[in-house]
Amino acid sequence: MTDSPARVLSDDELDVLELALGGALPPSALVAALRPGPADEAPGGDGPADTLPADTLLTDAENTPLARLTARPGEAPAVEPLKPLAAAIGPQWDAAVRRPAREVRAGLGDGPGAGLGLLVTEVPTREESDAAVALASGGSAASGGGAVLLLVPVARRAPGPGVVGAPGLVRAAQGLAGTLAERTGARVTTVVVPWSGRGGAPLDDVAAAYGAARVERLAAHRSAATAERVAALPGVRDEAVRALYPPASAAELTRAAGGGHRRGAVVFFTGLSGSGKSTVARALAAELEDDGLGTTLLDGDEVRQHLSKGLGFDRASRETNVERIGYVAALVARHGGIAVAAPIAPFAAGRARVRAMAEEAGAHFVLVHVSTPLEVCEARDRKGFYARARAGEIAEFTGISSPYEEPDDADLVIDTTDVPVPEAVEQVRRHLLTLLD
Repeated sequence: MTDSPARVLSDDELDVLELALGGALPPSALVAALRPGPADEAPGGDGPADTLPADTLLTDAENTPLARLTARPGEAPAVEPLKPLAAAIGPQWDAAVRRPAREVRAGLGDGPGAGLGLLVTEVPTREESDAAVALASGGSAASGGGAVLLLVPVARRAPGPGVVGAPGLVRAAQGLAGTLAERTGARVTTVVVPWSGRGGAPLDDVAAAYGAARVERLAAHRSAATAERVAALPGVRDEAVRALYPPASAAELTRAAGGGHRRGAVVFFTGLSGSGKSTVARALAAELEDDGLGTTLLDGDEVRQHLSKGLGFDRASRETNVERIGYVAALVARHGGIAVAAPIAPFAAGRARVRAMAEEAGAHFVLVHVSTPLEVCEARDRKGFYARARAGEIAEFTGISSPYEEPDDADLVIDTTDVPVPEAVEQVRRHLLTLLD
């Protein structure tokens, strides 16, 4: 495994891997998803290769080995799980609804009516809710002996502005599940399907892998009149303004609403490798997006692959990496956005420069020290970095052979040894929202 070339998966590719590991897609779909995307580096690092190697180590952005993909000519591809995929917080990550396809399918059994799958791809209107009741009532699910699957396709990547994201879509589906159970007596199961559209398989086929013998898209039951009203929702306020004000006044109110600008913010996490800062930062960014706040996540490992590719790990290179993160974060915040950054940022001088850039941009700055002790970080070592550093295989590794300067100016100090991720996220979120009010 250690000799296999590594492939860092994008969010869309992670969705396909999760489906393949859960039995919703064959390994060949994972191969198909990886080939058209950002390709592996060719030997020597001079450019992309056209094909996947025979054995590829699949990792996430934090370089955690998740699976090994074997794709040899003349043989069926195979994928071997290595470590669990990282999860965040929010209803779309609840283990009760985010289950492997083979587990969901096995739980349905062979009873009558067990195969009705309703795809919830948009927030259901009243019309679609009524259609769902009619569909569930039309089969033996109405007797209470069958089951209805509410399949909610969600992607890891955030949707565009103004679109209900994964948490909201799952909550809406769970509300619909309650309505269906009450009005039809059916056994209703809500299932989150990691879905980015990659892998070459239609969504209906993926739904079938979860046990849906009959698949209905609720959005297809939305009438043209309802679709027109939904599409018109963003303009309702403008219509009301035009009705209440003369043209010149209405134009000024519309202009002010469109140009509304709040003060942005930079939330900067610092801590040792394995402290939990990236996990908390990712979960915080997802929560803020769900709150309707435009948020950009600048995770240390991902920045290293793109913005700071080619930099080393000596002190000067680390300071340059942190400064680049700070510069981009300040740009995001200057225009009213929220930047969440999670590098190690071991040196006080580098953190001070990031704070200065954020404040010069007129943004709030929140420094969060994830103070999880070294021994705990080492025990969590999913990537094996600490063991390699202690063996002398990694030079200048923070906490082992390179110092970490603990901040004395942190706005929040969180030790994830005792503080669960949801509680840590809520602490930072509450502090930030107080500043934004």
